[in-house]
Amino acid sequence: MDIKRIVIGTIVGAVTMHIVGYVVFEILTAEFYAANSMSGLYRDASLQWAIALGEFSLTALITLGIESRSSTPSIAGGFITGAVIGLLLWIGVDFVLYGIWNAQNLTLTMVDPLLGAIQYGIVGAAIAAVLARVPKSAMA
Repeated sequence: MDIKRIVIGTIVGAVTMHIVGYVVFEILTAEFYAANSMSGLYRDASLQWAIALGEFSLTALITLGIESRSSTPSIAGGFITGAVIGLLLWIGVDFVLYGIWNAQNLTLTMVDPLLGAIQYGIVGAAIAAVLARVPKSAMA
């Protein structure tokens, strides 16, 4: 694997994830999340440093998924890879939390992974679009 491509993909992915996440979760579905989770769960002001750290970690995972494929990255392939990673990740997290935590109802537990798949798919497409233009290192 080429560290330069992983770093570039991770940075592009984190920026994309932040923008898409804001639009999807703060603008389009904020009322849905509020109606389907316990009140008082969310901070008055988000900790942006913590969100950024988490987004870098998650987009590194998507970048590694895209880079581990033998083919040249494509937008469609990146979308599918990102969407599958997002769907599996959030099914796992949401259902485990639903099983041990009383913070969200079953409706939110089922919808959140689908929204995560869309978000991660868009992120994967953006990463693949950029990585398709970044040449692979001769030593990779």
